[in-house]
Amino acid sequence: MFRVLGPLECTMRGRVQKLGGAKKRALLGILLLNVNQVVPASRITEAVWPEGPPRTSRNIMQNMVWSLRRMLGPMLLTQRPGYSLRAGPGVVDLSVFRAYAAEGVAALADGQADSAAEHLRAALGLWRGPALVDLTELGYHWPELVALETARLRAYEDYIDAELARDAAKDVIDALEELVAAHPLRERLCGQLMITLYRLGCPADALAVYRRARSVIVDELGIEPGTELQRLEQAILARDERVLTSPRGSRPTMGSRTRTSPSSADNRDR
Repeated sequence: MFRVLGPLECTMRGRVQKLGGAKKRALLGILLLNVNQVVPASRITEAVWPEGPPRTSRNIMQNMVWSLRRMLGPMLLTQRPGYSLRAGPGVVDLSVFRAYAAEGVAALADGQADSAAEHLRAALGLWRGPALVDLTELGYHWPELVALETARLRAYEDYIDAELARDAAKDVIDALEELVAAHPLRERLCGQLMITLYRLGCPADALAVYRRARSVIVDELGIEPGTELQRLEQAILARDERVLTSPRGSRPTMGSRTRTSPSSADNRDR
């Protein structure tokens, strides 16, 4: 079992394996983030030596691959133009997360809110902290990690939609407030918090969320919030129950809209 949703960890036959130094762990990490895909040697070099590779990087990489292959066996393949780590379902926590999240989204689209919440809760429960946090603390910052954090946020948003569809607003309010505070440019989260507060009988607080979101968006990006967030504010002002209490009311088309700050990669959407 490989775990990347938190510190990098490899467990084989019930024992946690020693993975060696930072560069060797970085090599394994970039392969796991691209599990079952061929990762070009050039991409691995860039990931392992972000400061620039030494002249002997090719030999060092080959030695690290040889060392990892002693532990992983046929799972680690040499495939032009680089290497590939092959793993079946359930072997890498990232793959399990993606499967649970996809099942949750499908269930939500089919109106099966209970099943959706169960699958998305399981997906989020696999996280033990930021992905590959032991490597990011050493200065490794890869586009794959940014995309993975975005996928985690989307899973949170889908989970909140499922809970709102189950009429469980009180169960998500605390998590929502924390998420909006951490990601104030994600309009979908802001909209979800507005709806949650409204359903809990706090329309004034819901409108205050909109005002704060608008202030941040205008100050940082110089534009107004998206149309759907503005419509949600108007729905609250008008007490439009069709939008605010409908099981699907928490999923306006803003789901595909995430405001992006030029200085904040964490808010980028795929």
